[in-house]
This record gives sequence, structure tokens and C-alpha cells, in this order.
Amino acid sequence: MARLRIGSRGSQLALWQANHIRALLGERGHQAEIEIITTTGDKISDVALAKVGTKGMFTKEIEEALVEARIDLAVHSLKDLPTELPPGLEIAAVTVRANPRDVFCAPHYKSLEDLPRGARVGTSSLRRQAQLKVLRPDLQIHPLRGNVDTRVRKLEAGEFDAIILAAAGLDRLGRAEVVKQVLPPGVMCPAAGQGALGVETRAGDVVTRELLKFLDDSAARATTTCERALLKKLGGGCQVPIGALAEVRQGILHLEAIVADPAGSQLIRESRDGHDPILLGEAVGETLLERGGEAILEAVYSQGVAVPQQP
Repeated sequence: MARLRIGSRGSQLALWQANHIRALLGERGHQAEIEIITTTGDKISDVALAKVGTKGMFTKEIEEALVEARIDLAVHSLKDLPTELPPGLEIAAVTVRANPRDVFCAPHYKSLEDLPRGARVGTSSLRRQAQLKVLRPDLQIHPLRGNVDTRVRKLEAGEFDAIILAAAGLDRLGRAEVVKQVLPPGVMCPAAGQGALGVETRAGDVVTRELLKFLDDSAARATTTCERALLKKLGGGCQVPIGALAEVRQGILHLEAIVADPAGSQLIRESRDGHDPILLGEAVGETLLERGGEAILEAVYSQGVAVPQQP
């Protein structure tokens, strides 16, 4: 029986995730305690994420605790984890993936199509904003920060006509009743790694890696590796307008990805099948760059939008 220290952010969703891993370890007879670590992203709650510009803003302090052996493992939303990990750290497990898609939430409307002209929609994601503006240039897009409950409260208080959230977070916190429409990737391509949990450890900690091996899901590992390879090829993160969703279809990986101008003036979409997750991600990323993605991303950076590397 092992005694482990799990590092986690203190948000309601982060603690659900950490407790989920702790429970799974407990089923194997291992004891674990959770260490709450405040990250840069937690301290900055009143600014749109795309304007903050801190690499690993939701992970840096947790990874420092891991490197310094103050904790034994860290549980992250995989979409928060930068594509390049600090030296000496590794992703020991990617758990069974929850629904990776985004969802439309609104008290008075059944779908994105039902929203009236000029409706107020809340999101602080450039990826979601860009795709919304392509679909519905008439909508008013406004910043929305805070944890899941805070965002839902703002919706219910009438601050917004609708908000766009990740399905996985609402499901995990038992708030799926606010969902009116699950958005297919052809409408709203999700963030790379969305819906998956990444369990990070020290690369040399063979004992902990072996203890966590049972948590690693092959399909989730393959699909998220593919998405993160694409993200790395594009040099971006969750706060640039990049979406990616890989799925295993009859034993073959299928990747769909987009790069979009934040103003909604251009959206480039590419999809392809393959067998090697990294090669497929890199190939689709290269094609997106060649088809105009490079110009879009350069424009985003030159406009002074500070971009953290990957929620």
C-alpha cells in the first residue's frame, strides 16, 4: 500500500478531479491526500485569459511542487497542460476521456440557432469566440471568467442570454441540466485535450509511475497525443483560436482541427485519418499552417494578444 500526495488547484472542478483519482487509487488499496496549490490563473480572475499571457498559468506552481518533491503526482485538466513539460516531468496516465465537446447553455433558448440577433453570449475563449463569430456574426460576445458554478450563476442571473462551456466539467459537477445543445465539432471544434485528465509525475519516479499505470487509457492517450501534437506544431495553446478533436474510428485515428481568426473573418478546417498519433497531428498542423493558419496566428500575436501555451 502506497501513501501518495496529490497536487491540485482548489477550484470545485479541480478538486472533483483530484478526488476522483484519489478514489480510484483507494480502490487499489493506496492512500492519498490532496494538497491544494494556488496557481497564477487562479489569482487572476477578472481578466480574459487571452490577455494574461502566462505560460502554464494553471499548472506552473503545481509542477514546481512536483519537481521539488512536495507532492508525488499532479492531476490536471489535460487542456490546461502545456504541450512541452518541464524537464524531469512526464504524463504518467491519461484517464478514460469524458465527453470532449462544448455545449450550449441557455435558460430560454434551445439551440445556438434559436438565439435572437444581438443576443449576449459569454465566453473568455478566443477559440469559442472565433467560431461563434463565423456562425453568428450578429451575436454580442462578452468575457466570462470564474469556475463552473460562477459562470452558470451569471447565466441564471440574466447577465447573458447563453454561455458556452465544456460538457465534461458540467457532467462532473452534476450541472448537466443547464445544457440545451451539445455542439458537434463541425460547429464548435473543442480544445485539444478537452475532457481528459492528465496525471503528471516525476520522470524518474518509477514506483509512482507503476502505481498509476492502471489509470492510463489507450484510446484517450492516442487521441490526446494526436491533438497535442497538432497544437505543438501550430505553436499555440488553448487561448489561441485553435480547435482539435481526434477520435478512434474502427481502429483508425480521425483528426479534425481548425484555426480561426478571432474576429470571425476566416476559419480554416482540416481533417485526416492516420495510425500514428504524433505524425497525424503534425501533418494536419502543417496543412493548416500552409492553408493560411500561419498568417492568422501571426496576426493574433502581433495584435498584442498575450497567449498562454495551452489551457
